[in-house]
Amino acid sequence: MTTDISLVAQVAMFGNRRAFDELVRRYQSPVRRFFLSQTLGDSQLSDDLAQDTFIKAYTNIRSFKGLASFQTWLMRIAYNVLYDYTRRNHPTEDVDAVSQRSGTENTSLKMDLYAALALLKPDERTCITLQLIDGYDIAGIAKITGIKDGTVKSHLSRGKEKLATYLRQNGYDK
Repeated sequence: MTTDISLVAQVAMFGNRRAFDELVRRYQSPVRRFFLSQTLGDSQLSDDLAQDTFIKAYTNIRSFKGLASFQTWLMRIAYNVLYDYTRRNHPTEDVDAVSQRSGTENTSLKMDLYAALALLKPDERTCITLQLIDGYDIAGIAKITGIKDGTVKSHLSRGKEKLATYLRQNGYDK
């Protein structure tokens, strides 16, 4: 299997679209999953934001320096796309308010999970999503979000406590 670095080099140096298509295939699920969690299940918006992320990655691929993994670099772009979208379209609202307007058909468990995530502040939700769903460690979350390690730990701690409390109150055992 070709490494991410090799694919990035092919795209940056030769404009190889097949190499970029392979990067998209590798990372479209984690990027989309990140946006689904942040928008509380709005699949159409998630797809749009994911597309914006990959367009930005393609147009800026020459700026990838390899200081972090390609996935971390890409998730940083995704984080910035979400931030820009929220600021541009809802300057006085946070992601919670945007997400509550999304009309989605979900199973009961998904609805409960999204309702629990809606209780979190945007930074808490981002940190929780990146750790519990995408598997990033604290240092990775800090690189993606630009938040200091200690603050990431605080967001995770508060977010997990809020999630646990909500889920216990709604009939889910530990």
